[in-house]
Amino acid sequence: MTHLLVRQKVKNYDEWKTAFDAHSDFRQTHGSRGGHLFGNATDPNEIFILFEWDDLEKARQFADSDELREAMDKAGVSDEPDIYYLEALGKVSA
Repeated sequence: MTHLLVRQKVKNYDEWKTAFDAHSDFRQTHGSRGGHLFGNATDPNEIFILFEWDDLEKARQFADSDELREAMDKAGVSDEPDIYYLEALGKVSA
């Protein structure tokens, strides 16, 4: 399984979250299986999203899509997001 890690800054978290939730169908159509949302403990407008994805190619197509860029602009993403494609290597102990 592929993971997609996105780091981005937003102008207003609540407004961004509403737009992000409304974009769920687009993500699912492109292979997203959901994921986890994290916030920077010292900067409430810096967020990290760790998605699970069907496969790497679908994740790349999603991340490179014009529709995603337009949705980010409308949602108030205020910087160029960092996007990483990850493959699980295993679990680590405490």
